[in-house]
Amino acid sequence: MDYMKLYNLWLDKANDAAIKAELDAVSGDADAIQDRFYKDLEFGTAGLRGVIGAGTNRMNIYTVGRASQGFSDYINSICDKPSVAIGYDSRINSDLFSRTAACVFAANGIKVWLYPELAPTPMVSFAIRYYKCAGGVVVTASHNPAEYNGYKAYDADGCQLSGDASMKVTEAVESVDIFDGVKKLDYDEAIKSGMIELIGDDCYEDYYKNVISQSVNPDVFSKAGLKVIYTPIHGTGNRPVREVLKRVGVSDVVVVKEQETPDGNFPTAPYPNPEIRQPFECALKMAKDVQPDLLLGTDPDADRVGIAIRDGEDYRLLTGNEVGAMLINYILSQRVEKGTLPENAVAVKSIVSTSICDKIAADYGCEMRNVLTGFKYIGEQIAILEAANESDRYVFGFEESYGYLVGTYVRDKDAVVASMMICEMASYYKTKGLTLMQVLNSIYEKYGIYLHKTVSYSFSGITGMNKMAEIMSELRTNAPDAIGGYKVLSVSDYKTSLKTDAQTGESSEIKLPKADVITFELESGNSVIVRPSGTEPKIKVYLTAVAPTDAQAQAIKDKLADDMANRLK
Repeated sequence: MDYMKLYNLWLDKANDAAIKAELDAVSGDADAIQDRFYKDLEFGTAGLRGVIGAGTNRMNIYTVGRASQGFSDYINSICDKPSVAIGYDSRINSDLFSRTAACVFAANGIKVWLYPELAPTPMVSFAIRYYKCAGGVVVTASHNPAEYNGYKAYDADGCQLSGDASMKVTEAVESVDIFDGVKKLDYDEAIKSGMIELIGDDCYEDYYKNVISQSVNPDVFSKAGLKVIYTPIHGTGNRPVREVLKRVGVSDVVVVKEQETPDGNFPTAPYPNPEIRQPFECALKMAKDVQPDLLLGTDPDADRVGIAIRDGEDYRLLTGNEVGAMLINYILSQRVEKGTLPENAVAVKSIVSTSICDKIAADYGCEMRNVLTGFKYIGEQIAILEAANESDRYVFGFEESYGYLVGTYVRDKDAVVASMMICEMASYYKTKGLTLMQVLNSIYEKYGIYLHKTVSYSFSGITGMNKMAEIMSELRTNAPDAIGGYKVLSVSDYKTSLKTDAQTGESSEIKLPKADVITFELESGNSVIVRPSGTEPKIKVYLTAVAPTDAQAQAIKDKLADDMANRLK
């Protein structure tokens, strides 16, 4: 069906006042209509994500209803008497979309456990496991700008859907008529009948108990007198992060008032992403007067956390790789010292995350498992250990994109436990007279400077998609002998599942799911990883430069970046 026919169908069928108003407003604007209707918002491995508004290519009650009907059909095909857990963040229409989804699940005979107020993504993963649900949904667009929202789908383990499951859900969604094929109960009736039940204090309390139990040195909080500035960046982290820090004994926490109240417009942070500096500007301004030991910032759905630490008279924002390296070093060293590190301990990280952690783990006799990008793959490794009754072997998991998890109580990254562990680490070292900056420098002195840079190259339209495919094909068929002047030692192609020695030509199998990713391991520990984005028309290039000094590492990083920029023109 062409986009004008779809537009007219929506004019006829859509009965939501806001949707009707938007459709009327774009009447006669062919480009605006085409953008809203030229395709369906795709249900992929990350669920739905898109701009809020009217049309098949937008996040609205109809696209959410259709996705929920397809997900319901899938769940009912594999489960008897299933239930789901649903949560939502502070984004525009998140509460509306969560209720819409709940009413569709309920109409399909699926019991819904619904958070009564906005809640972090990891708390939904926890609720799925707590109530033994068949799956779950989080309404969030993570750290995207304010005009976006999304719909993350989870399995019975509290993990985001696997590739196979998401394909089956996609097929089910595509078979649903967006207006006539969606079942829906009235919300109040569903509450009265018990098909929708609000999540109670018992679930919250069990979550807090599990988070706090991950502490390695619980006594240090009260001894250190740690001073913290915290910002939830208008999101869901405010209550749970502050509650956990209060319970463990971090009493000197100053909240950034301008960013404390949940607000999907993100008035102080157009890009509410703790990976960048801008959302921290309010906190950094406060730091001049407060003089904290540490600044914490969680993203809108509180699954990621960024930090800034004291560096002389100023504060330095750390990368996700640096925080990951410090946390694994702290956790392993302390558990070895206390004799609580399990035999054959396991840590897990994504293949694009810093390899300094492999060295740190090896020094403490901990196995490091490298998995594809996406925290569900880390959750999958926890599930494998759990199935073998060896979940206690898992000690830490992280991604360079500021996602961390200590403990096996959830299957997604958790900024609440990460905030607690970062504060514990800072408290411990403070009692030893050390700043986190000094600790980071000591890690670099031992293992070398590891500098990382992620560069994104955008490609728009159909020609852009073709160009991306051409680039990936060229890198596969004509792999470079050197990048930035550094010899290529091996090429790992995750699409063919082969790692090839560049010198001998011998290949070995990569035992990970297939993915459109290529890794070039270079001499001296340097590396380049190339990966098309799964959610945007971009190719991402992850650069790693290793050297004894920061200046040398910077020079290597620049050479790698320049070389790859020429190759991706």
